[in-house]
Amino acid sequence: MSIQVKASFKKEITAFTRTKRFFILLCVFVGLAVFDPLILRGTGALMEAVSEAETLGELFGEMTTASSSGVSSLVNDLALAGLIVFLLLINGFAGGEQKKRSIIIPRTSGLRNNAYLTPKFIVYPAAAFVLTLLAVFVAAAVSASVFAVNDLVIPQVFAAAVLLGVNLMLYTCFHLCIGTATGKAGMSAAICIGASILVPGIFSVMSMGIEGNLIAYNPFALSVMAMGAVSVMPDTGEAAATVIIALAIMIACWLLALFAHNARRIDNKGNEILI
Repeated sequence: MSIQVKASFKKEITAFTRTKRFFILLCVFVGLAVFDPLILRGTGALMEAVSEAETLGELFGEMTTASSSGVSSLVNDLALAGLIVFLLLINGFAGGEQKKRSIIIPRTSGLRNNAYLTPKFIVYPAAAFVLTLLAVFVAAAVSASVFAVNDLVIPQVFAAAVLLGVNLMLYTCFHLCIGTATGKAGMSAAICIGASILVPGIFSVMSMGIEGNLIAYNPFALSVMAMGAVSVMPDTGEAAATVIIALAIMIACWLLALFAHNARRIDNKGNEILI
């Protein structure tokens, strides 16, 4: 590993931790993991107690007595709210520094595109994956403690955590690719957030309406697959192939961002100096 790459890794990790963004994300992910099961269980107990429609109350109570429902709620929230917070907080590292021209001096000092981009595509996707795994297992522990029926199976929880973690990694790579290639982190975040909300739902609905399974081997439906994995263990071959396809897309995002940087020059015009 070259000195430049080592220095860039240190810069990304330092920027991520010293700006308190990693700590904020840790609080958000763990906070969701703790409060999601508690809120769901409390809501179920309340509905059972005050519902005028006895049948409705019992039905809702049965749905919220199994610990798998707490983990499923967390998986759903991380795939939406967790991902949105993560993408917004890494905006400054996904091309935001180019807008402030803080990259000009390192570039003129000989910083290569590979050394600039590669650490980003390792540090931030890895952080998304680790935070997701931590949150899912915290939610599993809390759910097993507060729900009346513990129907969680550790291999299924692990599969759900891995699938959801890879899902967040994929959208993080999309954000880094578009943001660093264009220098417009805000636009990149908006595109990725919109896609993460719309695309999985579209594939889920389409899969229900036609013959065949559009979820299997589809990296854009990893969040849907993760939701199902909490209750039913997915086919190992299909899940592994989907993860491999997602990893291939992530590598393609890195190569595309590198190609875009090699093909263009940063505009150094102007008298403003921001470091």
